[in-house]
Amino acid sequence: MTERADKVRAVIRPLTWFRDNVPCLAACPVKTDAGRYVQLISSRNDEAAYAVARSPNPIASICGRTCGAPCEDACRRGTIDAPVAIRPLKRFVTERFGPESFAPLPVETIPQAARDATQSTTLLHHEGLIQRRGARRKVAVIGAGPAGMACAHDLAVMGYQVTVFEAMEHGGGMMRYGIPEYRLPREVIDRQIGEIRDLGVEFVFNRPLTAEFGIREIRHDGYAAIFLGVGAGQGRNLAIDGGDLDGVVKAIDFLLNVNRGYRVEVGRRVVVVGGGLVALDAARTAVRVLLSGAERAAEELGRIVGTEVRVALDAAREARRRGALEVSVVSLEGLAEMPAMRSVQGREEMEVTHGEGIEFEPGWGPKRIVGKHGRASGIELIRCGQVFDDQGRFNPVFVPGSERVVAADTIILAIGQRSDYSFIHPEDGVELTPGGAIKVHPQTLATTAPGVFAGGDGAFPPGLLITAAEHGKRAAASIDAYLSGGRTPPTMRIIVEEQPLTTYRMPERYEQIPRHVPVVPLDRRTGITEVEECYTDAEARRQAGRCLSCHVHPIYNGDLCVLCARCADICPENCISFVRVEDLALGATDHGAVATLAPPDRPYTAFLYADERCIRCALCAIRCPTGAITMERFHFEEEADVVSR
Repeated sequence: MTERADKVRAVIRPLTWFRDNVPCLAACPVKTDAGRYVQLISSRNDEAAYAVARSPNPIASICGRTCGAPCEDACRRGTIDAPVAIRPLKRFVTERFGPESFAPLPVETIPQAARDATQSTTLLHHEGLIQRRGARRKVAVIGAGPAGMACAHDLAVMGYQVTVFEAMEHGGGMMRYGIPEYRLPREVIDRQIGEIRDLGVEFVFNRPLTAEFGIREIRHDGYAAIFLGVGAGQGRNLAIDGGDLDGVVKAIDFLLNVNRGYRVEVGRRVVVVGGGLVALDAARTAVRVLLSGAERAAEELGRIVGTEVRVALDAAREARRRGALEVSVVSLEGLAEMPAMRSVQGREEMEVTHGEGIEFEPGWGPKRIVGKHGRASGIELIRCGQVFDDQGRFNPVFVPGSERVVAADTIILAIGQRSDYSFIHPEDGVELTPGGAIKVHPQTLATTAPGVFAGGDGAFPPGLLITAAEHGKRAAASIDAYLSGGRTPPTMRIIVEEQPLTTYRMPERYEQIPRHVPVVPLDRRTGITEVEECYTDAEARRQAGRCLSCHVHPIYNGDLCVLCARCADICPENCISFVRVEDLALGATDHGAVATLAPPDRPYTAFLYADERCIRCALCAIRCPTGAITMERFHFEEEADVVSR
């Protein structure tokens, strides 16, 4: 018998779906229950909100300012208007209770505070600080970037004696030396590292791995396991004519020098080649370098001729806005296809970048660097007709005869990064992939050498810092398993809590509140001034109130239903409908509805609920005359065995 074409598609969902349907949690690499801490902020429980945000994330304060926020890309509110500003809300609570605050919440109290607030996240079991102190085996972590910091943190919590070897004079890796200070204040990095140091982790700075001090020497020093979190701190070259001229610099080198406080001269006109977030950071930093130079000149002029310095500085800024100082970004991709545009955070960064006077040249590729007397004087561009081929592979196609030259004093290349593995010897047993990354097991992150693990940008393509942190956490668990035989996998317990309609309320007009992230006005952005501002108390409550509470669901009881359809009539988003059972076509992979079924030989009706449109207003439950619909919150409690040693 063939199926009728007009049948309604539906699916019966398992209980596990109720966890998977919290998209912000599912999207976070370290499984932070973002929705829950946002809801706690809305209800003014900021301490619990911080505990939920910090418990699985050792670099929560840093992420509150610079995370790529995949949680926001997944946020269901984004399918309606714009995602909840989850990352800035994290900053709101870290500034109150994080290590950068005046009253930091003690690390050892965080797990219980988070557990009291929610059971919807994987908690880091800090009871290990007490129960597992006997395990003082030595573990070496190479690199104090996000992967290394997270790995060291979790290993310390599990009772290991951890030493972090860092090549630079300060910790943070590319978070410090690649991310501009106007996006991530250095004090925040230092406080986050201090919190990890307080767990007993030793940091050894200015100690890079070299041909003379590498994996073999670390093993000889008594370290039972090693984590390589070396990152990708070298820029890639552009193999075109003129690429070796003075004035052609790699974005990573440019940012590193600026972030280390070195004076960098770039001239009056700067062209940045690339379409990712590193290109935007380089362009915005170049603007500040140019403005700083113009301000210094104006200040000196003011001193010489006796003019009021403030007027001179204003003149310098006005000169930049009128085009006397020029910064542009050239990308192969069209504006909408640029890598920076693939996330909510990137799109907002693009808006801020454009607002600072930076111009974009999308759809153009570099053909050659033009020079005079051994120094770059411009870049010849050619129109890019297609970036990827029909199979989705990177294979640019250029338009002959479309060439043009853009004048430039400095050309900054933001076209990719790579790692330096010159410290690896064949006898170390650490293999590299054909692409030049460390070869690791995809789940355990073990390398081909026993006891050596790797993660972050050195083992995977450069990605988000929270992804690197997840690598560090996963490696810490794998190192623990390698050295101790592992732990019992956590068990899952589902808790369903009915929400009384007398107290369940969404904020007033929450569906009309827009997304808002406060930033410093353009005329106040100079030097290292942090561009993004922290929410005020009122702003945070208002923004957090936009959350659609994906942990809560209207649950239908067919035994109490009288088929009055009042719930369907009142639903503002048309989420509810009733159909005859014989008109249903059940599917195992659909995600549009939930069906309650009865025997097909009788004229029964099915209740259908389209969750992706639901805004949790509870009007269906309030309107139901028989109590057939209730609002219920789903908790998922994970309990792990903590082994005493």
